[in-house]
Amino acid sequence: MDIICDLVFNNPYNNLEISDDIELYYTNQNSPVIAPNSTATGQRSQKIKKLTKSLLSTSCENNCNYCPFRANRDFRRKTYTPDEIAKAFMSIYQHEISDGIFLSSGIINGGSKTQDKLIETAEILRIKYNFQGYLHLKIMPGANTSQLDRSIELADRVSVNLEAPNNQRLKILAPNKQFSKDLITPIKWLNDRFKNDPYKKGWKNRWPSLVTQLVIGPAGESDKEVILASHELINHYHLARIYYSKFVPQKNTPLYLSPPTSSKRTLRLYQASFLLRDYHYSPNDIIYDKYDNISLYEDPKLTWAKINLINNPVEINKAPFNQLLRIPGIGIHGAKMIVQQRKNNSIKKIEDLKNMGITSNQFLPFILLSGKRLEYQLSFSNRYFQDPTQDV
Repeated sequence: MDIICDLVFNNPYNNLEISDDIELYYTNQNSPVIAPNSTATGQRSQKIKKLTKSLLSTSCENNCNYCPFRANRDFRRKTYTPDEIAKAFMSIYQHEISDGIFLSSGIINGGSKTQDKLIETAEILRIKYNFQGYLHLKIMPGANTSQLDRSIELADRVSVNLEAPNNQRLKILAPNKQFSKDLITPIKWLNDRFKNDPYKKGWKNRWPSLVTQLVIGPAGESDKEVILASHELINHYHLARIYYSKFVPQKNTPLYLSPPTSSKRTLRLYQASFLLRDYHYSPNDIIYDKYDNISLYEDPKLTWAKINLINNPVEINKAPFNQLLRIPGIGIHGAKMIVQQRKNNSIKKIEDLKNMGITSNQFLPFILLSGKRLEYQLSFSNRYFQDPTQDV
């Protein structure tokens, strides 16, 4: 019972994971076990997935300066066997408390031995218990290639956590870790594996998605550093997602006196990363202040549009798909609907857009309908605008 309480009630990291690239998996009763979660942009999918985040051990031989589980921090540690974690999770899963599991651990006796324990837990779930649901498996620093190979055969998602956007910042957060050897090397190996062996599939006959996490704030990194690193990870290594973890100071750690990170900052970074990943923006399209940070006060897509589109509005009836994506309030689905509608009839009024499900008013100052702006649109934009490079 104690382990179930730890997994469900006493786990500060047991929350929803954003997984918008995970496909729906259906049981024999045609009910979804796995569904993509809502995203930081406010889009919502069919079902919010409940994820149990588990640690095999809260002991760790590393001394990351921000981490509550660092080796030199004095607190009571707990360690469970792979069988204990698997058995406890299956009880939670069968009672429909959780839809999936994230397996991680503090590092004990090196990353390779810890990875063996994580793989053993995943094997017990998949083979002994025939668990068909969502499994996110952490890759430990120091895991070897055979362990990477087995991990991607078992998981729906694997993660290699960079923690920082570059080596300089990592030294502040985690002086024991080597940015290239411990973190970039396994990401590169996994990307090459997926790319060069597309016909060998993992669990559910597809390769798992690959993600990472960056801890935002305590290393003093700028948003521009984060965005440049994110762009490289998304475009070069094909990561499905980058998680931006806001820093929360932990007592009895070297970074305890550092200020906590604003939720608004991580929100803006998520929005910017979606622009890079899904909307064909480059890092140079993101607008930064003089400190190379994104404004906390508005969506970076809106900031870009205020500078680039207010005097060059987009003609809805002629603009190509990628240009439609640049208009605030119009997403991928909305742009597809516009292109489809134009094949039959021109779009003549705002209500036509509303009828397509494009309900946000954000697009109003940035569009033309048959070469014209609507009269009320101009008065709307006068009330709406301020200098987007200035914080308020």
